[in-house]
Amino acid sequence: MKKKLLAEGVGTMVLVLMGCGAAVMNGGATSVAATLTIAFAFGLSVVAMAYAIGSVSGCHINPAITLGVWLCGRMKGSEAVGYMSAQVVGAITGSAIIWLLVHGGDLPLGATATGANSYAAGNLLPALIAEMAFSFIFVFVALCATDPQHGAGNLAGLAIGLTLVLVHIVCIPITGTSVNPARSIAPALFEGGAALQQLWVFIIGPFVGAVIASVAWKTFSGKPE
Repeated sequence: MKKKLLAEGVGTMVLVLMGCGAAVMNGGATSVAATLTIAFAFGLSVVAMAYAIGSVSGCHINPAITLGVWLCGRMKGSEAVGYMSAQVVGAITGSAIIWLLVHGGDLPLGATATGANSYAAGNLLPALIAEMAFSFIFVFVALCATDPQHGAGNLAGLAIGLTLVLVHIVCIPITGTSVNPARSIAPALFEGGAALQQLWVFIIGPFVGAVIASVAWKTFSGKPE
């Protein structure tokens, strides 16, 4: 169990460092090129970690995916809580490294110094809907691709990572794209202010999407509700 928790912590740290780091170092999604850069940074991080730690922990690196896996009966509740805790700790470590990079010199930064998620004033409903919908898509693909009987096998990591790229391309203009509570919690702690006030959207949205995804997976796989 310790190896699994360590793997989840390291994997989530890499995801936040690379994904949020890309947002910070590219000045936020202020152009099509920057949006694609950030999207691929998150997606490729998932691909890399899937093949690095997938055999150890399954490479959830996302509390929403862990919730979905638990609801599908693939892991125990106590193990799921441990995974989520390790993911948040790993995310905070990744954000701490970004903070040290930003405050340790004079780097050319742009719109964000933390990569925290946010939505414009008056866009609460679109933000919440987006996080639920895109989290559903992401978690659903993850559950299907890793299905023990009908999954994608060794290609699961690639399928999940590319799905995350696609989700980011569409969702970045709306919320900056979370679909991962740990990825949102850590930068918000370093950002403070509005990021912390809006954080609940990036926790509730992905979790609701994960619940719907687990129901959809059980429906398509023929598993009991």
